[in-house]
Amino acid sequence: MMNENNLSKGTMWQATTSCDPAYDGVFYYAVKTTGIFCRPSCKSKVPNRENVSFFSNAEEAKTSGYRPCKRCRPDLSIQHYDPFEYVLEDTMRLIKNNYNKKMPLHEIASRIGVSRFHLNRVFKKRIGCTPRIYLEKVRVKKAKELLLTTAFNNTEIGYQIGFQSMSSFYHAFKRNTGLSPSQFRAYYTGNTGSKEME
Repeated sequence: MMNENNLSKGTMWQATTSCDPAYDGVFYYAVKTTGIFCRPSCKSKVPNRENVSFFSNAEEAKTSGYRPCKRCRPDLSIQHYDPFEYVLEDTMRLIKNNYNKKMPLHEIASRIGVSRFHLNRVFKKRIGCTPRIYLEKVRVKKAKELLLTTAFNNTEIGYQIGFQSMSSFYHAFKRNTGLSPSQFRAYYTGNTGSKEME
């Protein structure tokens, strides 16, 4: 078992900048400018070296006045730490907050701090679909809301929720609901109360 006392500051800094999970639980690093401490594997932005302090355990960091990072959760034991949880949470939050913008997978992955391949794999394993399909579902859900609560036409709604063409909007909507946008609006507004919105 590696021990923080046997590690040089250079080794710990290298592990920190490379987000090396092999050192999780061996040491923790804290950033003076943010007041937060992290695991070596944390994908947060790499801090300036002069602002970083190293600790052998989480309690030591807390006693020195640092708060645990909400992304890598250094306050949880290794057994309870899920390194993929932040990837999923950050990706879903990013998509929900930016569903109406053009967001290619490589841009989403870059903003989350992982590779496209890794993001796709983790998302499919945990959520059951790719980030692209999840984005489509979020957009269609918003389209259904707009169809039932506004007078916007299909074209206005399609562009408003982020689709680049009307054909992609229609295909995505039909794939998710079994109806075209016009059929959906006519069916649900014409039969108020007979069906619950999915």
